[in-house]
Amino acid sequence: MTPEERIKALREQITYHSDRYYNQDNPEITDYEYDMLMQELKKLEKEHPELLTPDSPTQKVGGAAKRTAGVLVRHNVPMLSLQDVFSKEEIYDFVAQMRQQLDDPEFVVEYKIDGLSMSLRYEKGELALAETRGDGINFGEDVTANAKVISDVKKKLKGAAGTESFSPEYLEIRGEVYMKNAVFDAVNERQELLGKKPFANPRNCAAGTLRQLDSAVTKERDLSLFIFNIQEVRGMQFETHTEGYEYLKSQGITVIEDYRVCHTADEVWDAITAIGENRGDLAYDIDGAVVKINRYADREQLGATSKVPRWAIAYKYPPEEKETKLLDIELSVGRTGRITPTAIFEPIRLCGTSVSRATLHNQDFIDDLDIGIGDTIVVYKSGEIIPKVKEVKKEKRPADWKRFLLPDVCPVCGAKTERERDTADIKCTSPNCPAQLERHIINFVGRDAMDIKGFGTVYIEELVRMGYIKDVADIFSLKEHRQDLIAAGVIGKEKNTDKLLDAIEHSKENDAYKLLTGLGIPNVGKAAAKAIMKHFKTMENLQNATAEELTAVNDIGEISAVCIRSFFDDAKNLDVLARLREAGVNMQAMEQETIESAISGKTLVVTGTLPTLGRKEAQALIEQYGGKVSGSVSKKTDYLLAGESAGSKLTKAKELGVPVISEAELYGMLNRDA
Repeated sequence: MTPEERIKALREQITYHSDRYYNQDNPEITDYEYDMLMQELKKLEKEHPELLTPDSPTQKVGGAAKRTAGVLVRHNVPMLSLQDVFSKEEIYDFVAQMRQQLDDPEFVVEYKIDGLSMSLRYEKGELALAETRGDGINFGEDVTANAKVISDVKKKLKGAAGTESFSPEYLEIRGEVYMKNAVFDAVNERQELLGKKPFANPRNCAAGTLRQLDSAVTKERDLSLFIFNIQEVRGMQFETHTEGYEYLKSQGITVIEDYRVCHTADEVWDAITAIGENRGDLAYDIDGAVVKINRYADREQLGATSKVPRWAIAYKYPPEEKETKLLDIELSVGRTGRITPTAIFEPIRLCGTSVSRATLHNQDFIDDLDIGIGDTIVVYKSGEIIPKVKEVKKEKRPADWKRFLLPDVCPVCGAKTERERDTADIKCTSPNCPAQLERHIINFVGRDAMDIKGFGTVYIEELVRMGYIKDVADIFSLKEHRQDLIAAGVIGKEKNTDKLLDAIEHSKENDAYKLLTGLGIPNVGKAAAKAIMKHFKTMENLQNATAEELTAVNDIGEISAVCIRSFFDDAKNLDVLARLREAGVNMQAMEQETIESAISGKTLVVTGTLPTLGRKEAQALIEQYGGKVSGSVSKKTDYLLAGESAGSKLTKAKELGVPVISEAELYGMLNRDA
């Protein structure tokens, strides 16, 4: 990959992840991973200055201002970001540079709180406006109403009108809105009780809360605020950053805790190290330490770039990880029968949440870690969201240690387990395993399978729990229990119950490929089921097909053929099919007229937003004219049908030389009008 291509790829990645972090409050990667992408881009742009463009992420601050909690407002003072550094050498270089440019500079080292930046403007001592960072340069969001319900926000200074003290004519201060860990735990507990999705971490929760349209929600969630800078002051003067802090503290304004004034590089590094060692004891999350020049005159002399001040940097600590003791390994069985081991360990706090569980994936993963119950393990959070086991501290393992082995029988039903060929998965061999039933039913009634509208997960769980459904065939016997279901309110009152029962009856008329998809045979998804039923026409023909006959079908390999034969060789499955047939479920493929065209026998991939066709409509049209639709681009792809916002599939198609066509060009190939 050329430097130009790598720079382009990095800019796309960073722009995407920046939007997830700043605008959606829902990041997919860790701050550290994001920082590493940004560092690589900065390095490449420095080596190739001719490739630097004004719209590069390295030239921007923050995200885009959004109209969520209020209107957009123009910044009086830009809310710039800080230059990030990651090593002791970079800290010493910064101190050396400052000492070269300034006369005996003082440095302040303080926490970098992991939250959402906000500025407060006071006019004649009264809070006039609260704004978010927004794009950092021009605009932010007006969040005054929400800021006023945060207990750390002072609505009136001690020198405001009607008081005896003196306050500046204008004061603008900047801080970080955050959520304490205990508060975050309480919010997530409430979310779970209400059946809502829990927040990933305190930073996301704080950011979403500050942007709420309803300030009552903001108040309920108990946000906090630390002030870390005086942006502008008129009618009063401060010589240093710490003098400004003392004034703010006299006003009852909460400023960053435990800041330290330093004079040498060694003192600065010692302060950073102390913060890093103690950050696990804080009641809130920090993601680094900030080093600032103390004197305002020195700051003014140094100035700022278009993105960062020259008088401050942020040191980012490595991703957080902690040791804990493995107490147990819990086994769960999924819909396909796959057995997943989960580590249960003594609770630890990582990235703002208490964690006590992490997946161990499979036996290969366990063997690679060389892990057993009683081990001391190191846990970290992938993407600051998913807990993962990094390593085992073998020097701390107990004397009676044994490596954990998955059992050769299912932990739920006792059936034999087998390792799936060419995978690391160990599965229960019984398709009637109770642990798989709910997920099996969910798959069966889903959109790609029998598509029974309104058959939600809650209903399935309750019907299984009450014994109405023991396998998929029982779905079509629910009408026999209509009165009992209405009386118990399982699905709701009479109208809702009849609506679902009607949907079940209507599904009997589906094309047989939908039934085959819903049976949950390993390696037989929607596309494979369509090809199989198109070839064999009836479920009876398929049931009697040999493995050799199965592999004659396009895209059906030996593994899929073995899975299909295993399914139809099981007496319990044949009983279920017989009951489905008896209930009137269609077992025959519907004849669909295929029109010969330029795409007959060709494989197409659909991506982006098309002018008139939805994704399903496009697929149906392509199949009607003899084409096949695939979900991913490969060397076997004949055409990519692309609309607006085509994304990575378009990039891959160009890399592989796959022809890209528009909707209009597709219609032209079909010899028909749009």
